[in-house]
Amino acid sequence: MNKLVLTEEETMLADMARGFLDGAAPVSKFREMRDAGQTFDRALWKEMADMGWAGVLVPEDAGGSDMGFAAANVIAQEMGKTLAVSPFLSSAVIAATALRQVSDARASDALAKIASGEATYALAVDEGIKFDPEGTAMEAKADGNGFRLSGKKQFVVDGSLADRLLVLARTESGLTLFDIPADRAGIQRDASNMIDARDAARITFDDVEATGDDVLGSVDRAMDVLKPALQAGQAALAAEMSGLSAGAFAMTVDYLKERKQFGVEIGRFQALQHRAAHLWCEIEVTASAILNAGRMLDNDPENAELAVSLAKARATDTAKLSVIEGVQMHGGIGMTDAFDMGFYMKRARVGAEWLGDYSYHAEKIAAARGF
Repeated sequence: MNKLVLTEEETMLADMARGFLDGAAPVSKFREMRDAGQTFDRALWKEMADMGWAGVLVPEDAGGSDMGFAAANVIAQEMGKTLAVSPFLSSAVIAATALRQVSDARASDALAKIASGEATYALAVDEGIKFDPEGTAMEAKADGNGFRLSGKKQFVVDGSLADRLLVLARTESGLTLFDIPADRAGIQRDASNMIDARDAARITFDDVEATGDDVLGSVDRAMDVLKPALQAGQAALAAEMSGLSAGAFAMTVDYLKERKQFGVEIGRFQALQHRAAHLWCEIEVTASAILNAGRMLDNDPENAELAVSLAKARATDTAKLSVIEGVQMHGGIGMTDAFDMGFYMKRARVGAEWLGDYSYHAEKIAAARGF
């Protein structure tokens, strides 16, 4: 049975990450980037790569640290507390997990480039208003020994600046995953103005050439490669949202201790104490669900879907509660752009939709339980 407490190594990793992010990527840094219209700090990502974060899921023989999914979630959770912006989820988690499913020299070389910070990836899956990989309509038409890709993708997080794209398309008898350079002829990337100031893009593929070497895994069997990558991404995103919840909660508690009404700190008011205690309990339970998801992905990946969907659903719900309570307990200041709570609310809203919203994962949970 998995113990839902951090190991000594994971605690050390969390402490190290916390110390680094507090200094190199505090919320004030995010505000500076937002105001400057900047969505990616390459120097910061290089520092993260040098610490082994970019290679957290990359095998050691490809230059990675191979610490596992639970460790990746620990890092993501700490990033969420300060809203650190990086391609960690898209590249170090999703792309690295997909590439690990393939045993060839090309995949090994790609993994090495991710670990070093040399290459960044984005996942191009979404086409409609909701996450639905199985409903992919983008066409990859056979053309000699290769394919021609035509269609559109939206909500491609990290998509406007990524070096490479993982593209899901429909082939003759199923779905196929392609790993192609983002600057290939026929690809047009239009940056999306995301409410949380994170890099994203709408991407148009106009008769884009893809060779057999660009296929990641097997033709018509994309989910063999993509499903583990999606689950890893969903768990890490849940961890980031859990960190976001904890960051918003800490900010709120500090305010409750400082703000006075009638000469008394408002944190002494029992009604607010009850609300804060309830939120703390929700954050702790969600953190346990996320730790369980990481343990399942590490130890029993074939049966991890329920744990992952539970973590993402709970993280979505908890983040929503945390930012709503944060705004309300801060009163009028909580609604202003000059105060950081709004950043947490916007990030929570985007995270709720990426890689499946609450309803998507609730349906997965219900199906797994036989309903």
